[in-house]
Amino acid sequence: MLYLYLFITFFEIGLFGFGGGYGMLSLIQSEVVYHWHWISIAEFTDIVAISQMTPGPVGINSATYCGYTAAVNSGYSIPMSILGSFTATFALVLPSLILMILISKLFMKYMKTSLIQSIFTGLRPAVVGLLGAATLMLMTSENFSTPKVNLWQFCISCFLFVATFVGTKFFKINPIRMIAYSGFAGLILLY
Repeated sequence: MLYLYLFITFFEIGLFGFGGGYGMLSLIQSEVVYHWHWISIAEFTDIVAISQMTPGPVGINSATYCGYTAAVNSGYSIPMSILGSFTATFALVLPSLILMILISKLFMKYMKTSLIQSIFTGLRPAVVGLLGAATLMLMTSENFSTPKVNLWQFCISCFLFVATFVGTKFFKINPIRMIAYSGFAGLILLY
């Protein structure tokens, strides 16, 4: 039954997850952590970090790792967990594949109409909202600690967050370099 629920859950996420992988993160977290309880918030945070570091879209990588982790946490063997990984990934991609085939034919014919332009104008704020929700959901005590629990870790986490934002936004430092710099700084400052 796990595989059926994985398929349905990730198919729905793929169907309603506008804004790319980062827009899907809040939907994935809501379903796999809070609704189904397949993985913990700490595991989800690790999955997001690994998904960002591995090649490929973050949403698909997250689905792959979530499917695998959900099967492992349910007591399935490694080969069956790999099947969970495949199921979640395929289900996430399937709606996009179907919709893109259908929409591409219609879009080329009607892309200049006011109705299509209005639809895209309405979707833009929703995408920004989903990205903001994904950001806020990752700002948890597991990622940043709290001033009461560990003031040093909280201050360093906030500093690295701000420094990474400023570095990529204003100084145009490559995000891959910023990830490496932040990892190195966290290694030195937190241990």
